[in-house]
Amino acid sequence: MTATLRHIRYVLAENPVTGVAFGGFLLILLLALAGPALAPYDPLASDTAAALQPPSWAHWFGTDHLGRDILSRVMVATRLDVQISLAAVALSFAFGSVAGVCAGWFGGTVERVLSRLVDTIMAFPLFVLAMGVVAALGNTVGNIVVATAIINFPFYVRMARAETNARREAGFIEAARLGGNGDARILGFHLFPNILPPMMVQVSLNMGYAILNAAGLSFIGLGVRPPTPEWGIMVAEGASYIVSGEWWVALFPGTVLMLAVFCFNLLGDGLRDIIDPRRRT
Repeated sequence: MTATLRHIRYVLAENPVTGVAFGGFLLILLLALAGPALAPYDPLASDTAAALQPPSWAHWFGTDHLGRDILSRVMVATRLDVQISLAAVALSFAFGSVAGVCAGWFGGTVERVLSRLVDTIMAFPLFVLAMGVVAALGNTVGNIVVATAIINFPFYVRMARAETNARREAGFIEAARLGGNGDARILGFHLFPNILPPMMVQVSLNMGYAILNAAGLSFIGLGVRPPTPEWGIMVAEGASYIVSGEWWVALFPGTVLMLAVFCFNLLGDGLRDIIDPRRRT
């Protein structure tokens, strides 16, 4: 444990940008866990007398067309967006990495079937495919997670298959095979840890993409339903007020969404350096 913490500290010190990304990630997690408790106002409470007020000391991010505090809604929305992103990426990573490793290791029919499935999914514009899945199943949070997991699935299959193909004849794999290890043990304890670092970069990128996908679905009316606080809904509600001068209604939720995606994109390199066994020297 001490060596692991020392390695993490070294990686963060070596690349300050990674440290900033991890700091932003921790802030997002804090808001996801404690956002409802830290919010200064009830995110669902309307006050028409205070509608469309600009940022002030009472309302740091201003109020929306119903007089709801935008800062409180942004803070509470963090939990829902992070939950959707984590659940979708966890599903696609779990199924995609296992499928990709099996395709690369066993080849033959397994690889051909999975390749055709991945090609079929990739043949569609991914956001359009997510729209179709949600429209067919219904715009619930669970269906948004399923749709986002489906469009992320091919990335993990392709990466895991390519990394497995590159390593299945490596010396450490041959040594494990000669040591009497079966396929399951070789895949789980020898191969998978060595293909995990590049996949962590993909996980980080997909976290940001999953948040964008959920926000995009909400923006066009196929995502989370109002009045639930969600970044995409808030941007959609504020878009119509930009022309009339109430810029803050869409600006602050959109800025937080952008920073969250930017943070996850920067996080990938740091996760790769922390997990990569070759960096533990």
